[in-house]
Amino acid sequence: MNVQSLPTIAIQRSGERAFFDKGWLQTYHSFSFADYFDPANLSWGALRVFNDDVIAAGTGFPTHPHRDMEILTYVLDGELEHKDSMGNIGVVRPGGVQYLSAGTGIKHSEYNHSAEKPVRLVQMWVLPRAQGLEPRYGQVDYTQADRLDRWLPIASGEAGVTSQIALWQDATAYVARVERKALSYTLRADRSAFLFVADGDIVLNGEKLGAGDAARIAGPLELELAGGGEVVLWDVPPLEHARA
Repeated sequence: MNVQSLPTIAIQRSGERAFFDKGWLQTYHSFSFADYFDPANLSWGALRVFNDDVIAAGTGFPTHPHRDMEILTYVLDGELEHKDSMGNIGVVRPGGVQYLSAGTGIKHSEYNHSAEKPVRLVQMWVLPRAQGLEPRYGQVDYTQADRLDRWLPIASGEAGVTSQIALWQDATAYVARVERKALSYTLRADRSAFLFVADGDIVLNGEKLGAGDAARIAGPLELELAGGGEVVLWDVPPLEHARA
């Protein structure tokens, strides 16, 4: 999509996303992905994929390859098990973040670690600033207190933003649990933002958003959030600036 062709804030309601029920997987795609293709909905700036997934107990994605993509997974509920061709093994729990920079190529699997309960996660792909980079993996666990009524940068490649996960892109992913007070965010000129409501009800600059709703935002703009719920916010460069 072209930032300049949209209003400052464009809302995508939960039911407007592409939905696929594969039995073991229920998945919503905010952008074109896999079986869903819309040439007018390929990305939002450097953000290429935003999938809202529920994986049934004891199931998951078998080993498959990736390359030249920054892949971030944020677990909302349940436990996700990861294994990859670099020898990394980990279990990501609610509030935890898994990072995979696919670079020149990597294979991995993602399974529900529980044999009894589903796992819900959002998986997000960002275009790297260059191709052919060295693959790398990371995992960070956070508590709800870490993001309560504040923006927690879970991954970033922006100068001046401190995060435990470094992206190969001039972009930042934040999470927040809005409860006791409103939050604000300054989106600079020539930047794009994508705000997703994972649960609860949020008011964004006077617009009511429910679980599964998202907003695509073109800067410059001051964002004001109120209400109660879990949100994910991406601050990304325009698509034409995503590659070096």
